[in-house]
Amino acid sequence: MSVLSTETDVAHSAEEPPDTGARHKLTALTGLAALSLDAMASVAYGPEAIVLVLAAAGGYGLGFTLPVTLSIAALLAVLVASYRQVIAAFPDGGGSYAVAKAHLGRRTSLVAAASLVLDYVLNVAVAVTAGVAALTSAFPGLYGERLWLCLVVLVLITAVNLRGIVDSARAFIVPTIVFIASILVLIVVGLFRDAPVSTEAAAGHASVLADNATTVGALLLLKAFASGCSALTGVEAIANAVPSFRAPAVRRAQRAEVALGALLGVMLIGLSVLISRFGLQPVDGVTVLAQLADASFGHNLAFYVIQFTTMVLLALSANTSFGGLPVLLKLLARDNYLPHVFGLKADRQVHRHGVLALAAVSAALLVFSGGDTNTLVPLFAIGVFVGFTIAQTGMVLHWRQVRGPRWTGKAVLNGLGALLTGVSAVVVTATKFHDGAWLIVVALPLLVAGFECVHRAYDRIGERLGLGRIPESPHRDRSLVLVPVSSLTRLTSEALTAAVSLGDEVRAVTVCHPDPEDRAQTEALERDWALWNPGVPLVRIASSRRTVGRPVAAYVREIAADCPDTRITVLIPEIEPVRLWQRLLQNQRGAVVAHAVRRDTNAVICRLRFRLSDLP
Repeated sequence: MSVLSTETDVAHSAEEPPDTGARHKLTALTGLAALSLDAMASVAYGPEAIVLVLAAAGGYGLGFTLPVTLSIAALLAVLVASYRQVIAAFPDGGGSYAVAKAHLGRRTSLVAAASLVLDYVLNVAVAVTAGVAALTSAFPGLYGERLWLCLVVLVLITAVNLRGIVDSARAFIVPTIVFIASILVLIVVGLFRDAPVSTEAAAGHASVLADNATTVGALLLLKAFASGCSALTGVEAIANAVPSFRAPAVRRAQRAEVALGALLGVMLIGLSVLISRFGLQPVDGVTVLAQLADASFGHNLAFYVIQFTTMVLLALSANTSFGGLPVLLKLLARDNYLPHVFGLKADRQVHRHGVLALAAVSAALLVFSGGDTNTLVPLFAIGVFVGFTIAQTGMVLHWRQVRGPRWTGKAVLNGLGALLTGVSAVVVTATKFHDGAWLIVVALPLLVAGFECVHRAYDRIGERLGLGRIPESPHRDRSLVLVPVSSLTRLTSEALTAAVSLGDEVRAVTVCHPDPEDRAQTEALERDWALWNPGVPLVRIASSRRTVGRPVAAYVREIAADCPDTRITVLIPEIEPVRLWQRLLQNQRGAVVAHAVRRDTNAVICRLRFRLSDLP
């Protein structure tokens, strides 16, 4: 059952050219701005994650910062090359989900999809809390309001993305360019410094460096490598959102992927060179990036520009999830693993329901964590490593199946990437298990089970509907239309006019309760009905309880039992108020009747709405 409705209801005048949606799609530059913020912002915490692990071995351990970073950069090159091929092989998007679905089977593809969903949601929460943390570090008076600040930032990002991915890219392209330029200038200036200009940022803060050691174990290096791989989150986002690019979408997405890899690799290696060059040590309360800016520029305006752009980009890096996850949800909906509503598009080519669902779950995580980054970080990056590993493994099978020129080298490259990311996934999960990573271990299979449950439900619905089979020819049955009435008004006349146009037989029904006042009203209605004589009988339905819906439903069941070949329609006349506030004046009787008939019978329900201004 894969028929998806379309939510595009924009009317075009005869002289307007048809809207192909191209103006709502991404170029390579805007795609880089919209989908790479997560990866770009990771340079603020990736090198620091490496340094914090190696600090356990003292100054000798910090000497391995650059080699570990180079190994991560090598893995980055492997991933970029792989996802460039994923983009070409799977232009409908989906990344590791699409690869696994084609080559590793349905269950593995669902694991990949679940890991991506978790990573995207956590990325939003971590990005927003990290950005707000940078703000509260500059203005400590706001620390107590950090949860509300996180929710405000989330609302703003959601609002921008509801306007369309192109509008979000345009809004974020300036801070992205400023951040990248600032980091590159920092690296260039730092390379020409013989010694740090200033160390004010770290002054008065305690060092977290352990006593010097003379050896560094392989496990420590592996842990540093796994921690530093947090800088690779977001590399897959462009491959997940290929349909969001303008034609030729594959070429533009590949260019954006390569540009992302090149910029990220240069920044990671450059910052690691400066860490070794200046001999920086991690300290409490000051980020490594802040120390590098202080060492290169001094404690001046340039230092604050770095801090401010880092804060902004960390907060806005949540946009990567808003660009990639809705497309993934659309693919899952198309394959019947999520409700089909996630496949709908609004008039700006926005998967509105995916954006709103991501915002809602992220808001819940923010409330759960109290706006604290440290509560969320242990959960972060595990999902993306699982997705990396599945995608790389699937591409190895892809090359074996497709072959082509130099397929062996490509398969070896992907196999190496699968091995490295697989080891990283195991190490990160093991080292962060007691810090909260167990939640991901539990949530991943639960999410897969949820996908399976939705799929089974759609299979049952498809079987009942005979989807894929030729149905029997349509035929005409005798039809009976019931019109619930409670008084004699112009609305009653309009409803009966519609009813006699629909059915072979029409009956008006009214429910009578045992109390004297209600019985008197029913008798008055019957007298007025006889005087009016509309040619439609009025049937009194007696009820011992003061309900309206159940007696009507019971009457429908009686008719269905006596006349099984009759098509029964319950036409419920309702007034559509001209103004929104006037809906508060309605008694909602029509909704009650519709609910009871829908729940207890197979009758067709027609809720006929009339605007007050439309009635004669």
